[in-house]
Amino acid sequence: VQLQASGGGLVQAGGSLRLSCAASGRAFSYYVMGWFRQAPGKEREFVATIMPGGGSTNYADSVKGRFTISRDNAKNTVYLQMNSLKPEDTAVYYCAAKWSAMSTAPNEYVYWGRGTLVTVSS
Repeated sequence: VQLQASGGGLVQAGGSLRLSCAASGRAFSYYVMGWFRQAPGKEREFVATIMPGGGSTNYADSVKGRFTISRDNAKNTVYLQMNSLKPEDTAVYYCAAKWSAMSTAPNEYVYWGRGTLVTVSS
């Protein structure tokens, strides 16, 4: 599966952005999807993940209550709604796909899209 993230940009602290990740292929609805981010000089870190049916989600503590992951299997797209953004949310955001169970570990995800840059100014 090929993934393409979009929706990044420059936003002021306290603002909102919605990221999208469009997937090619017919098997999208079978994949666990995840969002990760990588800030300059830091390792890639887990943000959120969602089960194939969309009924179960998991979030990093740093974004819980501010970010929401969702998916539309009919559109082969997963979203990340980001509210109350903080400067520390500045990073390149990546979407990724894997089989079976949700995971917070980047190395368990098989498919990765190119990232989209989110910059939050103070």
